Amino acid sequence: MKIPHPDDFTSRLRSPAVAARVGLWLGICFGTCFLTGLVSHWAQTPSPVVPFPTGPAWGYRLTQGLHVVTGCAAVPLLLVKLWSVYPLLFERVDLRAGRRLVGVGLERASIAVLVATAIFQLATGLANAAQWYPWREFSFRTTHYAIAWVAIGALLVHVAVKLPRIRAALGADVDSDALDRPAARSAGVLSRRTLLRSTWVAAGVAVLATAGGTVPWLRRVSVLAVRSGEGPGGVPINKSAASADVLDTATDPAWALQVVVDGEVRSRLRLADLRAMDQHEVDLPIACVEGWSAEGRWSGVRVADVLAAASAPADRDVVVRSLQPSGPYRATILPAGFAADARTLLALDLAGEPLSVDHGFPCRVIAPNRPGVLQTKWLASLEVTT
Repeated sequence: MKIPHPDDFTSRLRSPAVAARVGLWLGICFGTCFLTGLVSHWAQTPSPVVPFPTGPAWGYRLTQGLHVVTGCAAVPLLLVKLWSVYPLLFERVDLRAGRRLVGVGLERASIAVLVATAIFQLATGLANAAQWYPWREFSFRTTHYAIAWVAIGALLVHVAVKLPRIRAALGADVDSDALDRPAARSAGVLSRRTLLRSTWVAAGVAVLATAGGTVPWLRRVSVLAVRSGEGPGGVPINKSAASADVLDTATDPAWALQVVVDGEVRSRLRLADLRAMDQHEVDLPIACVEGWSAEGRWSGVRVADVLAAASAPADRDVVVRSLQPSGPYRATILPAGFAADARTLLALDLAGEPLSVDHGFPCRVIAPNRPGVLQTKWLASLEVTT
């Protein structure tokens, strides 16, 4: 099979003018994904050095909505970017170029890393948003986080190497052929402006098709949003009681929440005991790393009141344990700042009705600005750490 030569690609659309403009927006999307991903990693880190803030209550909802939306917008941008620079893959390298050969080799290695990590991040991110997990050999969160650093590093190297050419391409008219390959002279069926406009439209469609997971008034047009807002109290269910294997234990009339301080069980609170305490109501979203979120009106007992009644110190982290017999989030850490916040509840009701068993009956944690996966359902105990 004959290996293509760059001169075999004659379309004027495969040009630095197109690549630079699409690459600019692709870089913005990647940068936004990276920063919002760092926020999510910070929020899920147990007892971080710098405590994650409890406000604004909608902060995590905003950052993870942006994370998924910009990731989806990056898909058509990446495809067009790769198509526009594809001929460069077949450029010959003079093996007698000496030092220049080393530079070219490093440049191409950084591009290979960038392309591979970009495809990996987008593919695994979309699979996670769709709750499809074909991988079994690695943790999505830790791997996605680690590869993000590799991707952003490769991107910065690529931009640094190509910056003079990028600036020249962006500074010239989009139809200028000053930087084009000599063979790129065929007009093609589209103009460069039409190709770029089509790319922006495709990215916009990707945004509209997924943003409804976060923005309720877009749900009717967001056909690819993984959550529609349907569910008890208008809040979708990510994991059912049956899949968590808690149907029997959660509905057991003998259920009681244990409050443990320094290894000592200070109290055992049945559902009737919790309902006999002062009840409070908060409007807080459930916001998940998959990018979907939904606002709920929750009511129940303040965690701070439950801990105070057990004479627990107010400046300690709290280990929250679920009735789930297994799973990575059957035990989570509620940082001291969240435990002390007046909006953090042991929720008993949602939208004026008792929690459904799939939403965490008999009680669950609901806290402001906290990842949904850490809003633990089907509580078994609160354990104040030493």
